[in-house]
Amino acid sequence: MSRSLKRIRRGVLVVGLVALLPLGLGACVSQSSATPTLTWYINPDNGGQKTLAQRCSDQSQGKYTIITQVLPNEADQQREQLVRRLAAGDPSVDLMSLDPPFVAEFANAGYLKAITDPADVQALTTGVLAAPLETAKWKDQLVATPFWANTQLLWFRKAAVASVGVDPTAPDFTWTRMIDAAEKAGKRIGVQGRRYEGYMVWINALITSGGGQIIENAELGNKATPTVSSPAGNNAADIIGRLSRSSAAPPDLLTAGEEESRALFQGDTGMFMVNWPYVYGAAQSAVKSGAISQAVVDDMGWARYPGAMPGTQSTPPLGGINLAIGNFTNFPDQALSAVKCITSLESDVQYMLDSGNPAARAAAYDDPKVVAAFPMASLIRDSINGAGPRPITPYYGDVSTSVQRTWHPSPDVHSPTTPEETDTYMADVLSGKRLL
Repeated sequence: MSRSLKRIRRGVLVVGLVALLPLGLGACVSQSSATPTLTWYINPDNGGQKTLAQRCSDQSQGKYTIITQVLPNEADQQREQLVRRLAAGDPSVDLMSLDPPFVAEFANAGYLKAITDPADVQALTTGVLAAPLETAKWKDQLVATPFWANTQLLWFRKAAVASVGVDPTAPDFTWTRMIDAAEKAGKRIGVQGRRYEGYMVWINALITSGGGQIIENAELGNKATPTVSSPAGNNAADIIGRLSRSSAAPPDLLTAGEEESRALFQGDTGMFMVNWPYVYGAAQSAVKSGAISQAVVDDMGWARYPGAMPGTQSTPPLGGINLAIGNFTNFPDQALSAVKCITSLESDVQYMLDSGNPAARAAAYDDPKVVAAFPMASLIRDSINGAGPRPITPYYGDVSTSVQRTWHPSPDVHSPTTPEETDTYMADVLSGKRLL
């Protein structure tokens, strides 16, 4: 168990738990109902998860009813609320939409119900893309099920790249070439540079694309070895530092998240952007609302995430949501049935169309409706297959925060000093010599 979870378990949780419980909601409600009520804690979306909850409730023919409770927007805030409940053994957490980096931490703390029956494992994993499936396991057990997967693509404005004669779809297109092109065109690159999980996604993708990793021997927990200080880590620092200090940097780089990057890209100075596939549907919605013109959407191109080093294919970021069963649920059998429904191929297709979030099952990308809605569907699937996860460790919160603190603000990032500082800082945090 990570120190963060140990600290919460040792703390006084009663007041915090009562404050978090929705009015009128509790285990007693579910127990007294003729039809078991499953509470599904979800990350915010456009209503797609609520639609699936209703659909699966109807299909259960009275075996269960699913209600949803929305968690905060930020992944770290979602984690905090779930931890507070689960540390207190709250049985109302029947199902949870869990950011993949937190699966190992929750499983190691005993918060997730492992799926051990071979038939259930086969039903939940057959046809699931390999990269997201690995994030749903801990100690060789399936402790969650990929609900939807995600990856970042390189988005570009066709007219701008044509003006300087570059091809972002070329296999040898790198971050260095992208920065050069943006500077030459007098345009900007949309990235996520705020000190939050999105910044960690960028840093991790650059390091893994360079053949490195943030920690080694992650299975050793707090005895894992920080390895940011490496050729790949130094190269990542060079890329972030150069972009941050260049004319291609967004004006709001230090506070930019996904939406700020999207706004920049859709504006007059946008040329490139690394972001999740939702931005394509969001741009189409912006046309309908009158916020942007159809010409902006027509000018959007897409390619695989740019390489970090010449001659080396990138390992794009891996995101998404895993669906887990709370270990203290009063209805484990019904919860498992609900997971099978929510993560089925039919649900994957529906959710991708409803929410714009990519499916976890490979076959979803062959559905004609998906292909029509996402002309880059095959690229999304290939990128997820080749994606690199963030470190799978029960100490992920400590690892991520250590990286964010030492790499922010990004204009101060330099190699080899920043990677060296990160390794020292992270080692001290993991060993208990330094508090976050």
